[in-house]
Amino acid sequence: MKEFTYYAPTEILFGCGKVAEIGNVTKRYGKRALLVTGSSKSTEVIAEKALRFLQEAGIDTAHFNGVKPNPTTDIVTEGAAIAKKHGVQVVVGLGGGSCVDTAKAIAVEATNEGTVWDYNCHTQGPTEKTLPIIAVGTTAGTGSQVTQCSVITHTSSKDKSAIWHRNIFPKVAIVDPDLTASMPKQITAQTGFDAFCHNFEAYISVNTSPMVEKLALEAIRIIVENLPKALKNGNDMEARSQMAWADTLGGMTNSNAGVTLPHGLGMQVGGHCPQVSHGQALAAFYPVFTRYTYPAAVEKFAAVGRIFNPELCDRDNAYAAEQCCEEIDGFLKCIGLWIGYKELDVSMEDIREIADCGQVLGDYLNNPRIATIEEMYELLVNSYERQG
Repeated sequence: MKEFTYYAPTEILFGCGKVAEIGNVTKRYGKRALLVTGSSKSTEVIAEKALRFLQEAGIDTAHFNGVKPNPTTDIVTEGAAIAKKHGVQVVVGLGGGSCVDTAKAIAVEATNEGTVWDYNCHTQGPTEKTLPIIAVGTTAGTGSQVTQCSVITHTSSKDKSAIWHRNIFPKVAIVDPDLTASMPKQITAQTGFDAFCHNFEAYISVNTSPMVEKLALEAIRIIVENLPKALKNGNDMEARSQMAWADTLGGMTNSNAGVTLPHGLGMQVGGHCPQVSHGQALAAFYPVFTRYTYPAAVEKFAAVGRIFNPELCDRDNAYAAEQCCEEIDGFLKCIGLWIGYKELDVSMEDIREIADCGQVLGDYLNNPRIATIEEMYELLVNSYERQG
């Protein structure tokens, strides 16, 4: 049996209504907190509730609501300045992956010298002076509430990179499916597919382990069954709860095995073309990615194909693996993400620049088949316009 290490230090509070515990959880780590959120109307309602719970617990709370999708170093610096001014002792990230990632980055910059960019994955990372983090997710896709990853774009260079370090694992993750009920259908689809990708890529990663494989396959099964249900009826709280759990599993698998080629390129898409959500960037790339990769991971693609279509259990691995690509295509069509980069306003010039940055992050090395820069460019070009 393969040797492995599995590490998941974040305490998880899971269940509908668990956000009510945010005050009691946060006060374990300090009496002065920074709440980090976005500024959408749906977020404001949840943020007001969270602020009330924090204040009732006797926590002096400052609120930074300047987070935007694909957060930048400038946004982090703005939030860190508020944290420093108020002398906060703990950072609470409430929202989707962008909010939780920004909270992690603020926790780094508020207590470490320089800016958060000085601690990205090409460095030794942040020190133990980093503030403790409480993560409260309102989407079901990024898994950031249980990872050691914070994805940030450098404002001037458009380079999208990550802080990847144990010191930014949240101390506590509050996973309350009730908070996801207000997600619009398109966000449900995009974040749900991101959760699928985290688990699928961790499963096929060259760094995977028996533990990750078990968790990832279970999460994939949950997503295949429940994401269409959540899209059909946004008030189906059982489906929402199942998706919130699969999302959390995706964070746990990703943090231990990493992601592969689609995420490395998808992050560059977001850095160069911030109008494209992460889920959209992944969806546009997956049809060509699966066909490029499956010959190098036939058994694993076959296993996933059989989750989508149990009739493949009666067929050999080679056939089931090839059909897995077709099944994922069908899933993308089912959830409304059969898209190409052209309709996302990505130019061919952008495609060239994205490909040239394709090896900045090491995710591509986790893929069963390692792509060159020119292969990445060809794959991206073939993802530009979606047929069928």
